[in-house]
Amino acid sequence: MDTATQSQTAALHSSLRYRLISFLGSEHVHAASDADIVAGVKPKLVVVPGNESELAEALRLVSDAGLTAIPRGGGTKIGWGNPPSRADIIFSTARLNEITEHAWADLTVSVGAGCTIQTLQETLAQHGQRLALDSLWPEKATVGGVLSANDSGALRLRFGALRDLVIGATLALPDGTLASSGGKVVKNVAGYDLPKLATGAFGTLGIITRAVFRLHPLPRNSRSFSVSVPDVATARRLIQAIQNSKLAHTALQARFENAAAPLVDILFEGTEVGLDAQEAHLKELAETASLAVASPGIWNARQDLWSFAKPESAAIAKISILPAEIEKSATVIAKSAKVRQLRFKTVLQAIGIGFLRLEGDPANLRLSLQDLREQFESNTGSLVVIHRPAGMAPIDAWGSAGDALPLMKAVKKQLDPGNTLNPGRFVGGI
Repeated sequence: MDTATQSQTAALHSSLRYRLISFLGSEHVHAASDADIVAGVKPKLVVVPGNESELAEALRLVSDAGLTAIPRGGGTKIGWGNPPSRADIIFSTARLNEITEHAWADLTVSVGAGCTIQTLQETLAQHGQRLALDSLWPEKATVGGVLSANDSGALRLRFGALRDLVIGATLALPDGTLASSGGKVVKNVAGYDLPKLATGAFGTLGIITRAVFRLHPLPRNSRSFSVSVPDVATARRLIQAIQNSKLAHTALQARFENAAAPLVDILFEGTEVGLDAQEAHLKELAETASLAVASPGIWNARQDLWSFAKPESAAIAKISILPAEIEKSATVIAKSAKVRQLRFKTVLQAIGIGFLRLEGDPANLRLSLQDLREQFESNTGSLVVIHRPAGMAPIDAWGSAGDALPLMKAVKKQLDPGNTLNPGRFVGGI
């Protein structure tokens, strides 16, 4: 960039900053610091709009100036995805944190994108309700961020994915439009299904400002069990037996770790009498396997994968496989880790979604991730790299999008023709 161009760019940034300050206030527009770095790229400014209209107008100004916008909620997953091709302005939703309407009789809630999952759950619990979602880091993760990353845990088995729970959403588009779709009732078939489109889009189509969710009653009681089994094949057979039984389980996962015995975890919710009956049936299915009442903390197993002593020697990936392939996939992971001299931990949900942590030499980490991605993708699965150590050579976070990529690019062009939002961070460089 020559001196004249640098001068013009600096003038543009200065002019834009003053315009943003004029309606957001100087305390809500500030220079980015090292704490605002996005996957290794440092933005120039951070803006914190106070409402949806302010956010939409600020986004329009940024887009018109030819700059890029990076949406940010609690920042818990800001490092996921590929590094942005450009990162000019961080759009924080921290002030869009109001629970605007809890229609408890209709089992719905309308909530700002900046509200944390924990705050939302605590508010809903006052009426004996919950959003049937177990996200990572709920005390910091926000509604908008969780939707953008499509983050859901083991409760997905019983209550469905986020796309099944979200029934309405408002997005700020780069042209300043606030686009809304869905409604405050569970059954709504009219209009463009913007909530489901935005879920998992990684902030590349619009900035989520508000969402409406369907709710579920809080359970009267819950009970968790862990079954220790001798090998992966036994774990697979037990999971299949549970899934094919009349057990009314809420969550089901398997944990694998190097030479340790596999563990199968199961969660029941209901009345004490019902839980006793479920436990008796589970003991019959487990037969001679070691069954024990477990702490609710076992459902934090995927979050615990981030608890490692040496972050510079660990990589974490999200994997998706066919439920019938759990045994094969766990075996493939163990084999790859052994060949590459790596330590591993895997948490696999019965529905086929899981998280994998590999630890060891950075070069071997990369080779193992590439090997596993090829094997999963060849069998309709996927592997997304969501954390890699600084010493590991760059690797595409997402892998192949298959024949869906042209359609994804067409939707991106329709909603964000100037490539303003999170450029380069999503699948295929979107």
